[in-house]
Amino acid sequence: MTTPVIHGPTTHEPLKDWGPIDTMIEGQSMTSGALLHRDPDGGNETGIWVCTPGYWHCHVTRDEFCHFLLGRCTYVHESGEVIEVRADTIAFFRKDWRGTCRVHETVRKVYMIR
Repeated sequence: MTTPVIHGPTTHEPLKDWGPIDTMIEGQSMTSGALLHRDPDGGNETGIWVCTPGYWHCHVTRDEFCHFLLGRCTYVHESGEVIEVRADTIAFFRKDWRGTCRVHETVRKVYMIR
């Protein structure tokens, strides 16, 4: 068994086109990424995710740990809590977190979903 590794996640290429965000409020955020690992049953997943500017509804369907490497965005929970994200921010979004995300500058993050 080999251990999956990505060196240089801030510049790693190529990224696969993962398409547009489908819950847009304003603009048209496009996503891309590189999958490092996904369990055969589709449960746990980790990789790199990139998203271009825009404003959209966000619903986290499984626990997600994120380390934002580049860019800037603002998450606003439906309770009103504001989370300002910039390069080198770490966040943990619990399953069923709901709110909005406004990407100001293209973001790149390393993520793990469980």
